Amino acid sequence: IVVAVVLMPIVGAAADRTGRKKPLLAAAAYTGAAATAGMFFLDGHRYLLGAFLLIVANASISVSMVLYNAYLPQISEPEERDAVSSRGWAFGYTSGALVLVLNLILYTGHDSFGLAESDAVRICLASAGVWWGAFTLVPLRRLRDRRVRPDGEGAVGSGWKQLRATLRDMRRHPLTLSFLLAYLVYNDGIQTVISQASLYGSEELGLDQTTLIVAVLLVQILAVAGALGMGRLARTYGAKRTILGSLIVWTLILLSAYLLPADAPVFFFVLAAAIGLVLGGSQALSRSLFSHLVPRGKEAEYFSAYEMSDRGLSWLGPLVFGLAYQLTGSYRDAIISLVAFFALGAVLLARVPVRRAVEAAGNPVPERI
Repeated sequence: IVVAVVLMPIVGAAADRTGRKKPLLAAAAYTGAAATAGMFFLDGHRYLLGAFLLIVANASISVSMVLYNAYLPQISEPEERDAVSSRGWAFGYTSGALVLVLNLILYTGHDSFGLAESDAVRICLASAGVWWGAFTLVPLRRLRDRRVRPDGEGAVGSGWKQLRATLRDMRRHPLTLSFLLAYLVYNDGIQTVISQASLYGSEELGLDQTTLIVAVLLVQILAVAGALGMGRLARTYGAKRTILGSLIVWTLILLSAYLLPADAPVFFFVLAAAIGLVLGGSQALSRSLFSHLVPRGKEAEYFSAYEMSDRGLSWLGPLVFGLAYQLTGSYRDAIISLVAFFALGAVLLARVPVRRAVEAAGNPVPERI
């Protein structure tokens, strides 16, 4: 996380200053893909190498997402941005579900393939890197960089200089910062639910590993429908109101999880389905709404702040979850404590006048937002 937080704003500023997002995206993505594929060579004695590769892969995906997200305002008109963002997340979840299914087939049937369990795990890790690298070819072939006037500085030097300018510039857009604060809060709740759901299912509800794996697959598959469905809702109600509605659903999910009986996999699957339906849309519409609040020509700089709010403070939700468990000894109390993130996030988001924020950023205001 520390490496990613340091790199994201520098690379984002350099991308906007030089106009060379695509080469930077290629460098970040293929560095991460190589690090992930390199996990094939890990064994019980190479844990330091494993830690290094994990740091490189995580930092690379963070930087890649900054550059990838920064293309959204460039490739879509304001009126179609919710739909484009939703389709992007839907394609991502479809691809993720496919590689997960293939890896599960390999892992669970490793004996049939003549593989030891450890070899199957290493192949699964390597396949994720190969998958990442292969599908990176799609944006690299299709996307085009926007031309900017060269300033004679190197990318790194201009990145540091532009980073300081970005921090000054963001203070001139307090409404954009208000949205970022709201996103930071409710997204931390979302990420914590996703990261702690398996722990809650195994420790509090007594569910076995097979049930948890099926639930993860269910989330992946239904997140596709959720992203597309919430994208359609945003056409009618606007992205802000649709996100606010999703935060209410997230709160109801946590209340249901608190009341869920133990040893009841069917109810857990229903909960996983609900998470999947709301997860993809929450992420897609948050991205598209933020893209309207970014001044033209500063997309990568501002999306670095967006990703930093996603990853840089990702420890806060697990900290609250862990403290609640330590104080009460109950995972039910720990899971219900996360309601605070969605309630506070909804209040903060409701207070953001998004139309004024779009105008303040110098962008055209869509009919529905």
